[in-house]
Amino acid sequence: MSDVPVAVSRLGQGDSREAQNARAVSWLLSRPGGSVVVVTPRRAVESESIKRLIAQPQVYHYAWRGFSGGHFDGQRVLYAWPDRKHLNDVWRVNADAIAVIEWGEEETAEWVEDMNPIQLLPGRRIEPNPQQQPVSAPLPNGIDAILEHIAAMAAGYSSGLKWNEEDKLKADMMNRPDRWAPITVDQVRSKCRELGMRANDVDTIAGFLQRRKEGRRFNVRSSYRTFEFN
Repeated sequence: MSDVPVAVSRLGQGDSREAQNARAVSWLLSRPGGSVVVVTPRRAVESESIKRLIAQPQVYHYAWRGFSGGHFDGQRVLYAWPDRKHLNDVWRVNADAIAVIEWGEEETAEWVEDMNPIQLLPGRRIEPNPQQQPVSAPLPNGIDAILEHIAAMAAGYSSGLKWNEEDKLKADMMNRPDRWAPITVDQVRSKCRELGMRANDVDTIAGFLQRRKEGRRFNVRSSYRTFEFN
């Protein structure tokens, strides 16, 4: 889990969507911090508790369309009903607090496992699990070292993986198919998550391998076209 206080409001037994929304709002407002940012799929919001929040001073409301997420430093964030793509916007950002309102468990499962947030349910809350994430089995053919290198490079940039590191990976996957053939997409995804990579970068790398296993080729810039990792 990150150092940022994070909670996810989940729908419980005999619960209602409005009660679920209200739990997230209440938890977020109980946290100290800067102004509040509310992000919803559309500008129109039916939830009364979220409408009341948006109407307060120093509360800023954004919809997905035209909004580039991730600019949450020093703010408290309410992210309502995000899909996986938009949930990546609140993956280890430097906000003062983050409250996510879950729409479906399938969309949030990996985020919940990695972020280990407080879980808000009707009449109770589940505190973060102190257990560490299991360590995955070592990957053969030097892939562990490759992914460790890529993770270290990506960690040095605020926006994550850069195009040149992506091109190196794509080139190696095409030039060394023997290296990657025995490795599954799930194994690569697990290793990247274990290394603490951003969700967008995990999706990118796993997506590259999936495309290669489907027989697809990549466009790689000429400077990296023949590249192979040692």
